[in-house]
Amino acid sequence: MKKFLKNRVESMLFRICATVLVAVSGTYFALNGNWLWLSIFILIFMRCLYSCLSLHRRQIRKVILLLNALENNDNALRFQEETGNRNNRTINRLLNRVAHILHEAKAETIQQEKYYELILSVINTGIIVLNDKGAVYQKNNELLRLLGLDIFTHTRQLAKVDPVLMEKIEHARSGDIFHITFSNERGNINLSIRVSDITIRKEHLRIFALNDIDSELDEKELDSWIRLIRVLTHEIMNAVTPITSLSDTLLTMTGGQNEEIRRGLQTISNTGKGLLSFVESYRKFTRIPEPEPALFYVKPFIERMVDLAKHQHDCDRITFDIHVTPDDLILYADENLIAQVIINLMKNAIEAIGVQTDGHIHIRAYSNEADEVWIEISNNGVPIVPGVAEQIFVPFFTTKQSGSGIGLSLSRQIMRLSGGSITLKPTQQSDHTTFILRFK
Repeated sequence: MKKFLKNRVESMLFRICATVLVAVSGTYFALNGNWLWLSIFILIFMRCLYSCLSLHRRQIRKVILLLNALENNDNALRFQEETGNRNNRTINRLLNRVAHILHEAKAETIQQEKYYELILSVINTGIIVLNDKGAVYQKNNELLRLLGLDIFTHTRQLAKVDPVLMEKIEHARSGDIFHITFSNERGNINLSIRVSDITIRKEHLRIFALNDIDSELDEKELDSWIRLIRVLTHEIMNAVTPITSLSDTLLTMTGGQNEEIRRGLQTISNTGKGLLSFVESYRKFTRIPEPEPALFYVKPFIERMVDLAKHQHDCDRITFDIHVTPDDLILYADENLIAQVIINLMKNAIEAIGVQTDGHIHIRAYSNEADEVWIEISNNGVPIVPGVAEQIFVPFFTTKQSGSGIGLSLSRQIMRLSGGSITLKPTQQSDHTTFILRFK
């Protein structure tokens, strides 16, 4: 490289010196009135000047070609290193090397961008990057899910989510931490938002990290319930099982000698067995098998669930409406576990409709912009009052006289293990009771 630069400098100095010498000589002959020599030196001067300009133009054209190729991602451009004079070959070799280095740097940058985009797409924190004009510079799928938006390009679009949220986002500054609650089709959303900033290419950007507080609390609450139920069922089973076994043994020993004692022992045995059966139903909540996901078509799956519900319950007064978009919608999940969730929701819907003559259950399945599969099950039966709606997923909670309070809790646990979620759509948004199953 040093040798090349030295040769180029010497070559350019020679051309410049030759041009200056010719110019000085021409001036001398002009002052002395030697017009013939003046004409000759003018021609030589023009030739030297033209040679310098031609060399400059050729090198400029090569640089322009190189820049255009880089801009258009053209990796095929290559300057000849085997032909021409030594200086020309050296320049071409240098330009090819520069092109290779820049192509490698650009490819590495693209790979890094894809790497960071992949990280953003899998984290459970919503990320949004805004410039000072409110335009969205970057976002991830979790952010769209939290806000309930399919397209998000400017903070003005937050007005239809929640005007207060839009105002806080627009006026937030680096270091701010705040909370906000709003409602959408997924229910009440309670967000914690942190703000930071960065300057890239002389442009100031604000970075927002949004976390669903309710989701995190639900996870911890569910884990606490599971641990509590495991302890309670274990202790109850250990206490009741010996009593039941002993009462059965005493029944065989007493025979018919004392009818009053026999009836008492029978009552103890039956009560113990009933209690064991009751406890066993709750053990299912903590012993859900590990999901074995596989691909299956949603439409025929839902049709089978509807047929099963019709056979198990009196549905003569109920109209079922199934709408799957597209018809070949595919879901990756454990079909048997998801069937338990669907069957439970349909059973609840049928019981809510009761003796209504215009009962209607609508099942809708579709894929959103984030490639998530959503299944909505709604009915026009007796609505769930707001106070009850807040408790329906809590284990043991039930409004039915014969209910165990485990159905919806079990459904939520299955959806959690399946990497999805189950929510109740706010009643103020619809006159139907709608449960939403979301699969990532």
